[in-house]
Amino acid sequence: MSVAAEAGRVRRRRDFLEERRFLAPVLIGPAIIFITALVGGPLLLAVYLSLTDATAGSLTGEWVGVSNYVDAWDSPIFRRALRNTLIFTAISQVVVLVSAGLLAHALIRKFRGKWIFRFLILLPWATPIALGTIGFLWIFDSLFGVFNWILVHDVLPGGQAFYPYKAVNWLLARPALPGWLEIAPIDPFNPPQWLGQPTLAMAAIIAVHSWRIIPFATVIFLAGLSSIPAEVEDAAKVDGATGLRKFWYVTLPLQLPIATVALLFGIVFTATDMTVVFILTHGGPFNSTHMLTTWAFDTGITSSALGQGAAISLYLLPVLALVAILMLRFARRTEVS
Repeated sequence: MSVAAEAGRVRRRRDFLEERRFLAPVLIGPAIIFITALVGGPLLLAVYLSLTDATAGSLTGEWVGVSNYVDAWDSPIFRRALRNTLIFTAISQVVVLVSAGLLAHALIRKFRGKWIFRFLILLPWATPIALGTIGFLWIFDSLFGVFNWILVHDVLPGGQAFYPYKAVNWLLARPALPGWLEIAPIDPFNPPQWLGQPTLAMAAIIAVHSWRIIPFATVIFLAGLSSIPAEVEDAAKVDGATGLRKFWYVTLPLQLPIATVALLFGIVFTATDMTVVFILTHGGPFNSTHMLTTWAFDTGITSSALGQGAAISLYLLPVLALVAILMLRFARRTEVS
C-alpha cells in the first residue's frame, strides 16, 4: 500500500509540474526578469536623473523636481526637435507602409529570380546601420556625391544628354498648371546642398531611414499575406472580387492587424532612433534637424547635463506608451478569427 501511495504522489507531482499554471510562469519568468532588469533599471534611473541636476561623472545630484522638464520646453531647439520628431516619424511611416505593402504584394507572386529580389530587399535591414548611413553620407555629398552627379551629368549611352530637371519641367509645363511649378536647372557649380539646407536635410534623413525600415515592414506584410488561407482567395475569385476590389474588401481587412503591428514597431524604431540623424547631419545645419534623441544626447552627454538630457528623452515615453496602447487595442478589434 505504501508503495502504491508513493507512486500516486510522484505521479500527481509530475502532473502538477506539467500543468500550464506552473509551467508557464517558470518558462516565461527568466525572460520577464531579464527584460525588467535590462529596460526597467535604466528607465528608473533616467526618471531619477531627470528630477535632479546630475552632471557627467556622477549619477547623483540635488533634487530639482520638474524644473528640467520646464527648462527643456522653454528651449526653442527642443520645440523644434519635438516637431521634427513628429514629422520625421509620420512621413517615414507613410513611405514605409505604402512601399512595404506594394513590395509584399509583388513578392507574394511567383516569378523567376524572386529569391534574388527578396535578398536585395532584405539587404538594407541586414546592413549595419552606421555602415549604411555612412554610405548615404557620401551619396548626398554636394560635390562628390552620386546623387548630384546624376542630376547634372549625362546618364544615357551614346553621348545623348539627359537632364532630369528637363524631364520634370516637360511634365509640369502643361497649360493647366501654373508657371511657378517649373523647376530651375541644376547648376553644376552650385548643386543642391542635401545635408546643408534644412528642408533638403530632413528629406534626406527621411529617405535614408525609410530605406532602412522598409525591409522589416515588408517581411511582416509577407508573413500576413502568406497566412491568408487559400480558400479565402478562391472564394473572392468565385464572387468576382479581383484587383482593387479584392484588395479593399478581402486582403486589407485581413491585413489590418499585421499592418498595425508593423506600424507600431516602425513608430517605436523611428521615434527612438538617433543613428541616421547623428551620422548624416548631427542635428545641423544650425540645429534645424535635431530629433529628441539627438538633442537629448547632445544635452546629456556632450554638454554633460545628465538631468536635462534625461528629461528631454523622457518626453517621448508617454507619447509612445499611448500610441502602443491605442494601436494594440485597434489590432485586437480588427483581428479576424
